[in-house]
Amino acid sequence: MTIERVLVESTMKVSILVLAALGATAWLRDRPAALRHWILAAALLAAAATALLQGVVPPWDIRPAPASSAVLATIVEAPGIPGAHSITSTLVRPWIAARTLGWLWAIGFAISLGGVVAGLARLAWLASRSQPIVDRSWSSITADVAGHYGIARKVVLLQSDHPTLLLTWGVRAPKIILPAAAPRWPADRIRIVIGHELAHVQRHDWVMHVGAALLRSVHWFNPLVWIACARLRRESEHACDDEVLNLGIDNTVYAAELLDLARTFNAYRRMPFLISPAPAMARPSSLERRIRAMLNSHLHRAPITRAACIAVFLGVAGFALPLAGFGAAAQSGPASFAGTLLDTVGRIMPDVPMTLTNVDTKQKYETRTDGTGHFVFAGLPAGDYETDAEAPGFSTRYRLTVKAGQNLQQPVTLQVGSLMETIHIVKSAAPAVSTRAPGDFPPLYPRQSGPCDQSPTGGCVDPPTKIGDRKPLYPSNRAEDVTILLQARIGVDGRINSVAGQDVRPEDHDFAQAAVEAVQQWRFTPTYVDGIPVEVPMKVIVNFRVE
Repeated sequence: MTIERVLVESTMKVSILVLAALGATAWLRDRPAALRHWILAAALLAAAATALLQGVVPPWDIRPAPASSAVLATIVEAPGIPGAHSITSTLVRPWIAARTLGWLWAIGFAISLGGVVAGLARLAWLASRSQPIVDRSWSSITADVAGHYGIARKVVLLQSDHPTLLLTWGVRAPKIILPAAAPRWPADRIRIVIGHELAHVQRHDWVMHVGAALLRSVHWFNPLVWIACARLRRESEHACDDEVLNLGIDNTVYAAELLDLARTFNAYRRMPFLISPAPAMARPSSLERRIRAMLNSHLHRAPITRAACIAVFLGVAGFALPLAGFGAAAQSGPASFAGTLLDTVGRIMPDVPMTLTNVDTKQKYETRTDGTGHFVFAGLPAGDYETDAEAPGFSTRYRLTVKAGQNLQQPVTLQVGSLMETIHIVKSAAPAVSTRAPGDFPPLYPRQSGPCDQSPTGGCVDPPTKIGDRKPLYPSNRAEDVTILLQARIGVDGRINSVAGQDVRPEDHDFAQAAVEAVQQWRFTPTYVDGIPVEVPMKVIVNFRVE
C-alpha cells in the first residue's frame, strides 16, 4: 500500500474513533473520570490497532470504485526470462507529490518520536541523579496508601534537586520523583501527594501516556489525536484526584494543598520545561478545572470496575472492527494495469500490440497502444502476469504481480533486445585467426541522419553490424567437448564494454579465458534507437569440439 493511501485511510479511521470517544466522554461528563479515561484509552488503543485489524476483518465499502485509484501492486523480477526486469509500482497521482508527502510524514514522525525518546531519556537521567528518600514517615504513608490501592509492586521514592519536579514513571519498579523541598512537607501534604502519585501507579497511567505519545508521533499531523491525548492526560489527573478524595481527604484541604503546590512551582516558571511522557500532579494548565471538579459534591468519584472496563473494551472493539474493514473492499475485485509504452530513449511507441498472460491460468488479455502510446488492461483477476509487446528489436517480456482491486498505473520502458551469436571451434582444424588485425578495423564514419531521428514517436532500431572478428583458440592441452556461455555488452562506440563467462565450471576456466580474449576484440557498428546510440547486451555461445 502506498504511503499516500495509508495516511488517508488511517487518518480517516483514527479520526472517527477519536471523535466517537471524545463525544462519549462529553456525554458522560457527570460520570466518574476513571470511566471517561478508560474510554479514551481504549479508543486510542483501537486506533493504533486499525492497521492490524484491517488484515483480519471482512472488507466492506459503500463508496463506488474509482476509475483510477491509488496503485497497490507488487512487481517482481522475472527469473530466467531473457530481458526481464523489475517494474516499480507508482501512484496514479503524480509520483513526486506522493514522494513529498511521504517525506513530510517521515520528518514529522522522526521529530515527534525524537521528543518522546528524549523525554524518556531525561526521566532516566533525572532518576539517576536523584537520591532515595528513606524517612520513615514517608515509607509508612507510602505503604499505607499502597495497601489501600492494592499495589504489591515496590515503589521507589526519589528526591531530586529540581524545585518543581513532581512526577511518576516506570512499570516494574515505579518511581515517584519529588522536588527538592519535599522532605520539609507536612504529613497532610505528603499523604495527598503520595495518594495522587500512587493512584497513577495503580491505574498504569504511565504506560497509557507513553502509548498515546507514540500514537501521536505516528499521527502528528492529526489535531484530533493531539486533542485526545491531552484529554487522556487531563482525565487521568481527575481520576487520581477522585482516588485521593476516596482516601478520606477533605476536598477543601486537597484543593488548598494543590493550590499551594502550584503557587510554589509557579515561582520557578521561567525554568526550562521538562518534556516527558509522565503524569505531573500540579500542571498549571488543568489546575482550575480540577479544583472545580474536586469541590463539586455532585460528581461521581467511584473507581471503574473490572466489569465496566470489559464492557467499554468490548464496545470500542465492536465499533473499531467494522471500521477497520471499511475501504478494504476497494482492494478486492478486478484489477487493472495501464500505462504508457516507451522505448529505451523515452519516446512513446504508438500502435503496438500488447498481450498480458496469467502465469497460472494461461488466460490472455490483448490490447494495443493508442496514438499517445497509452495502454489499458482491465478486468484482471489477482495473480502473476507476463506481458509482451510486439516491438521488433526490443526485449518485451516482463513479469508482474497485481493484487485484487488494485489499479496499476506504470509506464513500461522497453530495452533493446539481446544479440545472440554461436560459434564453433574444432580441435583438429587449423587455428582460426581474425579476418583483420585488432587495430586494423575500418574507421567508423559519422552516421547519416535517418527518417527515425526526427520522429516524435519511438521504436526505430538500427541494429549493429560486426566489422571485426576474432575466433577463440582451442586450448592446446585439452581435447574434449566444452560449451562456454558468455554475457557481453556492446558500447555506444561498437566496442565490447564487458564480457564474462556465465556458470563456468572451474575445470573449464582455460576454455572461458580463450573465449573472453577473443570476444573482447570484436568490433561492431553502433546500435541506434531513434538515432541515438545505445548499449546492447549480447549472448555468445562458444562450442569447443573435438573432431
